[in-house]
Amino acid sequence: MKEKLWEALKEVLDPEYPVSVVDLGLVRGVDYEDSRARVFLTFTSLGCPCTEIIKEDIRSRLLKVEGVETVEIEEVFEPWSAEDISPRGRMILLQLGVT
Repeated sequence: MKEKLWEALKEVLDPEYPVSVVDLGLVRGVDYEDSRARVFLTFTSLGCPCTEIIKEDIRSRLLKVEGVETVEIEEVFEPWSAEDISPRGRMILLQLGVT
């Protein structure tokens, strides 16, 4: 089930760039138990204006996964850095002119 959750999260894009929250390194972990998906999430900054949009997009997408009835999102305060971006995410950002 965790694999399905990760795949679904790859479809959730950052509101500012067409890069998934997984490729941006925002998702720090997922868990599943008794029809409940849990996502551990950090943000690029504490003042990120898109936190609620991202959380709602994650919740909406995961509720479409068969077997998921509830979604809990736990914000973790692990500092994010550009090193957290996956190679795929870096390629997309470079194509957009973001360096």
